[in-house]
Amino acid sequence: MDKEYRVACAPEEQDSLRNSAAFLNEKINEARRRGAALDKERVAIMVALNLAHELLGNKEYENNYNDINSRVGTLQKKIDIALREIEVS
Repeated sequence: MDKEYRVACAPEEQDSLRNSAAFLNEKINEARRRGAALDKERVAIMVALNLAHELLGNKEYENNYNDINSRVGTLQKKIDIALREIEVS
């Protein structure tokens, strides 16, 4: 949402995480441009839901459900940390 967050990750994952954040930011901005008058939290949830739907609908990932589940868990932890940082500031 055009904000920067500190997220702990291994140095070799930094580029991937930055690319993921840019991708997510682009999707959020697309949702906002569509005119949905939603608060930031709802926009983020709708974008996350759409991305999860796309990911799970992709046949290539169906065979790797456990890997996806693990990644979603990791992302959830990072989101929780970022949301806690927002609440503190």
